[in-house]
Amino acid sequence: MPKKIIGLYPGSFDPITNGHIDIARRAVKLCDELHVAVVGNPSKKALFSVERRVELLQKTMGRVPGVKISSFNGLLVDYARQLKAQIIFRGLRAVSDFEYEFQMALINRALHPQIEVMFLVPNEKYIFLSSSSIKEVAKFGGKLKGFVPPEIEKALRAAYQPSSLKAKGARP
Repeated sequence: MPKKIIGLYPGSFDPITNGHIDIARRAVKLCDELHVAVVGNPSKKALFSVERRVELLQKTMGRVPGVKISSFNGLLVDYARQLKAQIIFRGLRAVSDFEYEFQMALINRALHPQIEVMFLVPNEKYIFLSSSSIKEVAKFGGKLKGFVPPEIEKALRAAYQPSSLKAKGARP
């Protein structure tokens, strides 16, 4: 019986964009099981809690065959070992992404030599998207159609409503 190939696509996904979804849909075709995992990074100031990001991922990616949604804290390679993942998928949009991702891939290889890192480039219509740019557009009421799924647009609109910012202390 052939070995089951398990992939891991980690990210902050704050929020998930159509570019992230494009990468995940292509990555799942390259493995038997893909874990799309929210990284709980306390050094990053997130708009949505880890639990809310997992919930939003479930709404947008949870029904894709072969995709499992999860979250983790700590080292990526430790989580990869826990899942028995053989591949870490990372998206690349620009040369600046490559420099950072290449450095991280080398560190991860030093920590876990058995794991492979595979870089995927999103469809060119999503190449400019980033979670931070999406949050900026949403904050000022800009158009989000085509950048994020409707469920994410709704969550962003709710997060940036002036009344919800005051009521929740600006941290939805």
